[in-house]
Amino acid sequence: MKRRLTALLLVLLCLPLTACQKQQNLYSATWFDLFDTVAIVQGYADSQDSWNAQTQAVYSDLQRYNELFDIYHHYDGVINLYDVNARAAAAPVQVSDELYAFLRWCKDTAYPAANGATNIAAGAVLRLWHDARESDSPAPPDADAIAAALAHIDIEDLVLDDAAQTVYFADPEMALDVGAVGKGYAVEQTARAAQARGLTSALLNIGGNVRAIGTKPGGKPWTAGVENPWGDDPAYIQAVELADGDSLVISGDYQRYFEYDGVRYAHLIDLTTGYPARYVSSVAVLARADTGGLADALSTGLFCLPEETGQALAAQNHYAVLWMHPDETTSRSADWPQ
Repeated sequence: MKRRLTALLLVLLCLPLTACQKQQNLYSATWFDLFDTVAIVQGYADSQDSWNAQTQAVYSDLQRYNELFDIYHHYDGVINLYDVNARAAAAPVQVSDELYAFLRWCKDTAYPAANGATNIAAGAVLRLWHDARESDSPAPPDADAIAAALAHIDIEDLVLDDAAQTVYFADPEMALDVGAVGKGYAVEQTARAAQARGLTSALLNIGGNVRAIGTKPGGKPWTAGVENPWGDDPAYIQAVELADGDSLVISGDYQRYFEYDGVRYAHLIDLTTGYPARYVSSVAVLARADTGGLADALSTGLFCLPEETGQALAAQNHYAVLWMHPDETTSRSADWPQ
């Protein structure tokens, strides 16, 4: 009798646990008005209502960063990078905690991580190529204009005052452009905030900046594909697994470009020459959780550096990198997954 009572007690103790376990269903959300790209979030939640609440918060966070990092538009009630570019040459501009932390991270972390090839102070050069690309008749900027702009990209002229939380341009011709880092940083900060709110299983893909939150049910890792830069068959050349906090970002010459006299001019600029980088077709960076959003900065920077330099950086810092060459061959750093 004692054994039967003990067994019955164990069954009764287990029943509430089973009843409380909720089925995790797969949901998704897609937006087209963030960072001038397509944003897709997929993940698992207990219910549609729970998923909607989480993704609405994710959208709000991304929208806030989109406004803060916008260099082309002003927003009422917000001091953003458009305002900084317009005013910081005349006097220091006080900015929000979020924007100041971002600029400090760009200068102190992202810039040295990519050996100076990812430089938010390079707006004078990048603006020339942006305007050329967006023109009705795209053509390379004038060589003299490029040479003149290259004289105004010294990141040390970006003066950040921690005590006053202000931004000042020591060079009045300098301008900020955070296209190489802003999206990746925003995705990382947004993912961290979502996890703090209780989102446990999701994959954020914001215009190719992919970031994993947790795992799939059962502990299975998320996977992401490395896009084929040479054509559509196959669409992906490798699938990589993403653990909690990992990011995958790819930069290539096939994404934003124009052609002039039969030559492709991509949007990724080699700041040693002022012209589009031509070392490789594409670079993929797999950043582990402890690198805090560096994948975006590194993919751009390593695309704009000779591979020999990039390989040395990768070896020194344990970056996981895949280089894809115009002849459709690849090479990888020691930390890139086989």
